[in-house]
Amino acid sequence: MLGIGNALVDVISQEDDGFLASLGVPKGSMTLVDEDVATEVYDRMGPAIEISGGSAANTIVGVAALGGTAQYIGKVRDDQLGEVFAHDIRATGVLYETPLATAGPPTGRCLVMVTPDAQRTMQTYLGASVHLGPGDVDPEAVRRAGVLYLEGYLFDPPEAQEAFRVAAGHAREAGRSVSVTLSDSFCVERHRAAFTDLVEHHVDLVFANEAEILALYEVDRFEDAVARIRDHGVVAALTRSERGSVVVTADEVVEVPAHPVEELVDTTGAGDLYAAGFLYGYSRGMDLATCGALGSLAASEVISHVGARPEADLRALAAQILG
Repeated sequence: MLGIGNALVDVISQEDDGFLASLGVPKGSMTLVDEDVATEVYDRMGPAIEISGGSAANTIVGVAALGGTAQYIGKVRDDQLGEVFAHDIRATGVLYETPLATAGPPTGRCLVMVTPDAQRTMQTYLGASVHLGPGDVDPEAVRRAGVLYLEGYLFDPPEAQEAFRVAAGHAREAGRSVSVTLSDSFCVERHRAAFTDLVEHHVDLVFANEAEILALYEVDRFEDAVARIRDHGVVAALTRSERGSVVVTADEVVEVPAHPVEELVDTTGAGDLYAAGFLYGYSRGMDLATCGALGSLAASEVISHVGARPEADLRALAAQILG
């Protein structure tokens, strides 16, 4: 499994709705900010957990935690946070070989504010990650991977969009599967045409939550979005929070229940870990219902505590499903 995405350090704190209101950001959204705003918000945040992150990085770490072989491509700077990112992701068992940038902006960071209802709202300074380009894509790494996983958040920089297309081209030439996560409904609205082109012509597997798939097709009903994506001949794993997920192909619709969780603490990383569980099963040729069940299991683990990385032994938990 090879993931490409925004290499960021996640800074996660518990905040109230008043804090979000003071920032003027919609709850549950991801807003891009510059370095000055990131510094100001960081200074105002309460006690925080800091860990290497980024959406695709979280997914790839989840794949490794399940026992898969995983590699990640993402750009950080040769600064303190960059060194922390590289060491931390390698410590999870993920192969990370992207050279540290020696010039340009500092390592990016994602400020994650978790409200009492477990929703997460993000202010993201992309920093060095915006300079990921086609030259950072290792063709041999793409060809080795059974599945290529592309992070929708990385669509904001034009260079990264081109890197996606280059990577997808290498994967297709090698007969590999290409997957993408739409990442955020606001991101979809910014790049709807590019995402639509990617879904229609370049990928085999799409991950999206309900809001994201509605935004992609500009429809109000989930059923209408399902009908639209079935026309594209891809596999679509569509998550619906407590209502579980729906896995869609041109020939079938598989409903997957949400895995039970004792207490909802923090939704940060829920979609990332769902993708990890699904991809782990998908890369091993498991049926779609089992892939979805593994996704739901991994997501339920990560929302039961603060942070976007699994704390329990995912491999042991998955054994309950796989036998």
